[in-house]
Amino acid sequence: MVVSPSRSKGIVSWPEGERPRERLLRQGAQSLTDAELVAILIRVGVQGASAVELAQQILKRFGSLRGLAEAPLLALLDVKGLKGAKAAQLTAAMEIARRVSVPSRRGQLVIKSTRAAADYLRERMRGLAEEQFRVLYLNRHKALLDDALIAQGAVDSVRPQLRSIVARALQVSASGIIAAHNHPSGAVEPSESDRLLTQDLIAACRPLGLKVLDHVIVGDEATFSFADSGLLDELELLCLAPGDARRPS
Repeated sequence: MVVSPSRSKGIVSWPEGERPRERLLRQGAQSLTDAELVAILIRVGVQGASAVELAQQILKRFGSLRGLAEAPLLALLDVKGLKGAKAAQLTAAMEIARRVSVPSRRGQLVIKSTRAAADYLRERMRGLAEEQFRVLYLNRHKALLDDALIAQGAVDSVRPQLRSIVARALQVSASGIIAAHNHPSGAVEPSESDRLLTQDLIAACRPLGLKVLDHVIVGDEATFSFADSGLLDELELLCLAPGDARRPS
């Protein structure tokens, strides 16, 4: 739907049958364009542009709904007319969509293989503009107890606090964990920093009998598993060597 200049006075001035919210209630959400759906979320436009026109500008800037969903909050706040509540509403809606796309009933989701973990994490983390470090906490039956965002930030700046990871494991009575982080660049090959972090994590968990089951790196089209590659076993052996275990940061 292309909005003419005469419509810039605001959606309230449109014929009721053409307003996005009324059409959604009458015909269903599937009848609306991407811009109209976004317009309902941001509710009102700005001076000189209706909510639909503002939504069209937002989608043009980010390329698509997927681009909008993957945009960090700071990028949304940088859009003229998209401040405070509007940016918060969009961010919340996109996060709801992301969470709906993956299983959410914790305790009922069982992750028994590295493939299952990779599949879950790919849906959870693929396409993020910022780097995230997450930890899946599992019980002895491999049921998911918690999916926790431990750290988030610019690329190469995310360094999770190992004490926080261990403390959360104790809180939920986990017996095993799967660490994961994404590479916004799309590459999945682990860096030396990734290897050292994994070794530190193994060393921090070992005294508590907490098993590090895997560390998964998520890229655009692929994932890397420390367990499947054999790197996890190598790092566990290093932690067994006297003097090699690292303290939690």
